[in-house]
Amino acid sequence: MRVIVVGAGVIGLSCAVRLAEGGYEVAVLARDLPLETTSAVAAAIWYPYLSAPEDRVAAWSRASYDEFAKLAEIEPSVRMRHGREFLVHRMPDPRWADVLPDLTRVASPPTGFEDGWAFTAPVMDMPVYLQALVKRLEQAGGTLTRAALSALPTTADVVVNCTGLGARLTASDPTVTPVRGQVMTVEQCGLTDWLIADRAPNDLTYVIPREKDVVVGGTSQPGDWNLAVDPATASEILDRAAELVPQLRKAKVIRHRVGLRPARPTIRCELVRTTSGEPIIHCYGHGGSGVTLSWGCANEVFELIHDI
Repeated sequence: MRVIVVGAGVIGLSCAVRLAEGGYEVAVLARDLPLETTSAVAAAIWYPYLSAPEDRVAAWSRASYDEFAKLAEIEPSVRMRHGREFLVHRMPDPRWADVLPDLTRVASPPTGFEDGWAFTAPVMDMPVYLQALVKRLEQAGGTLTRAALSALPTTADVVVNCTGLGARLTASDPTVTPVRGQVMTVEQCGLTDWLIADRAPNDLTYVIPREKDVVVGGTSQPGDWNLAVDPATASEILDRAAELVPQLRKAKVIRHRVGLRPARPTIRCELVRTTSGEPIIHCYGHGGSGVTLSWGCANEVFELIHDI
């Protein structure tokens, strides 16, 4: 069976790898190559964010956590890192808490926070990780080709639509909308643990260390299509982060980036058929959880195709 996957972000590539390694003939077509996608901007810590419905997200998250834990043993761009999340108000355990083998409450959150969790989570160095996925795809016989498509192709046995925000066009779905995220990357300054601070809905604070740098964010701005870096926002991001991690003040800034998360009221992962009967699997609308849900959704796409 020949499968065309449209989209080369982390969702598209994960689906393509799972299918190619599972014996399907897979071709990935994408307007943007992996390092040009929103996925390449992501701080990429396993953490369900801006995604629904809760029950499916919890299941996909669990499958992805397990996969990343295995990858961390063999893939240099994946690391299991401990960290803490601080919350302004006390909250019940998240729906996905049972995924985490070491979730504990933070005993003494910093000033301004009433609650928090500590746990170990996968962290991916996305530019390196995306290239590793491409390598796996090619080793399994799959291909990746740049192609500007105005509609989904009709030349395969099955088409898998992983176009993120592009689904507004490819699936005629106006419910997919951007949530703007701005981040900066600074030089590694001795950090090993990640940190997330949930201060306000639109102003996230996160510090995600990688081997050679640290991703510092961020923003969550619904409906904002602006891809330009805002210097004032960058300054605010650094101020918030440095309040909690003072050594960031002296870290050299490497670059600033903006990504548009593909949000949707609920993630769409389903098989449909065209009026003439051709199967299409839609898998998009992952919000800020593309990496977190990637392998779980890839498994579901594989099962959907297997059952055709």
